[in-house]
Amino acid sequence: MANFGDDATVREILTTTGDVWAVVGLSGNTARAAYGVARVLQRFGKRVVPVHPRAESVHGERGYASLAEIPFPVDVVDVFVNSARAGDVADQAVAIDAKAVWFQLGVVDRAAYQRVRQAGLLMVMDRCPAIEIPRLA
Repeated sequence: MANFGDDATVREILTTTGDVWAVVGLSGNTARAAYGVARVLQRFGKRVVPVHPRAESVHGERGYASLAEIPFPVDVVDVFVNSARAGDVADQAVAIDAKAVWFQLGVVDRAAYQRVRQAGLLMVMDRCPAIEIPRLA
């Protein structure tokens, strides 16, 4: 897999961009990776905002059906959708003025990476914050 985003960028996202993380694809399904990763993010002090078409509340946070519906600033958009849909989510992250976009392990869209970086946001892809936080933050 591709690995876009060096350790310095990962560290910057984890430590300086802010603590509000919109997790796209997060639902109440405990078997999904997003559920466990969101819990790790919370343990490390991040506010996790679920973004899913069902707009479920997860881990004590109200869910929203889309990034555009979140009524407060989002620092990082963490993407748990497949690569074919991830570029659209990245563009939405730019539209809401997020500071960074994080594509999870296995989520790769090189064109979206270029668009996000050209818009001035930080971005990593094909990495997992639950792995990187203990290692780099």
